[in-house]
Amino acid sequence: MENSTSSNMTQRNWFVIYTRPRWEKKVNQLLQMQGINSYCPVRTVKSKWADRIKTIELPLFNSYVFVHISPKEELKVRLTLGVLNFVYYMGKPAQIRPSVIDSIKDFLQIFPEAEVVSIQGMEVGDKVKIKEGIMQQKEGHIIKLQGKDVLVVIDSLNCALITKVLSSNLDLISPAR
Repeated sequence: MENSTSSNMTQRNWFVIYTRPRWEKKVNQLLQMQGINSYCPVRTVKSKWADRIKTIELPLFNSYVFVHISPKEELKVRLTLGVLNFVYYMGKPAQIRPSVIDSIKDFLQIFPEAEVVSIQGMEVGDKVKIKEGIMQQKEGHIIKLQGKDVLVVIDSLNCALITKVLSSNLDLISPAR
């Protein structure tokens, strides 16, 4: 007969850890070298260099890695180079359902170039500048937020040109007041 507290000590759950900036892939590698089951979701990006275009893998979530551990392994994770802390929710390390991890993996299989973009801090009326593409360096005002897409009015040439732009392709110049 097994003691219930010992089974709780060996039960593995998914948690989120916070890493040093740009250390996600390195932390993932260091954890796996220690025998810890970790997952750093990555997206595929085409990076333009002076002489060529190269496909690289970037972390989907900046400064976050998922670990599938038992309570016994928590200290080992905390002591890993590059790990800053666990992400907490209601005073405890944030536990992630396995179905969420599976969904992320499935989504990246279908959409390897997916990107997590925060539109926090962007509102209708904000003045923005487009970072790249045919409208690069043009300034305008947000008129509508639609998921990751933003409708921007570009008010030059005495007419209004409305374009749909990915929010990741915008720099906030000044918020609406």
